[in-house]
Amino acid sequence: MENKLWKKVLRYFLQGLIVIAPFAITLYIIVALFQWLDNVVPRLFQITLYPGVGIVIVISFILMLGYIASNFLTKSLITIFESSIKRIPLVNLLYSSTKDVMDAFVGEKKKFDHPVLVKVDAQLNFYRIGFITREDLSDINLNESTAVYFPHSYNISGNLFFVPTKDIQHLTISSAEAMKFVVSGGVAGLHK
Repeated sequence: MENKLWKKVLRYFLQGLIVIAPFAITLYIIVALFQWLDNVVPRLFQITLYPGVGIVIVISFILMLGYIASNFLTKSLITIFESSIKRIPLVNLLYSSTKDVMDAFVGEKKKFDHPVLVKVDAQLNFYRIGFITREDLSDINLNESTAVYFPHSYNISGNLFFVPTKDIQHLTISSAEAMKFVVSGGVAGLHK
């Protein structure tokens, strides 16, 4: 009898954990991010601000920078600045990689907006969901292939494969749904 009671208590505890853990972790990350952003300005300028003012300043600065960067004259200055940075060996690698990732997700040239289903093994009918990042690979002598990025589940990384174009099937779901499905390890449902 006592053993059954403990199993029931454990089951209820795990059910409660399943309910509260995603909420608690999400809330914790959001609060930590806001606190970190709120402390950026006071740390940079060694001043004291009321809670919340730092994040308003950071967001306002980013919005202002985005507005200025969209100006035609400023775009030329940014291009000059970027070409200068690209001449510095290690800085070039860090800057270019960061810029490419940002552009791929939120830039004008989004790269992860073509979700596809790729047949990886014809004998086993083994498929993977990925995103086309480049269709023309003739500059590296892969004329019949396409660059497909495969994100990892439960991680912020992935692999890039050059796949025969004939083995790619375009999906009719949004990129956000495809990424959510892959990153969740297939746990998140797909909605058409």
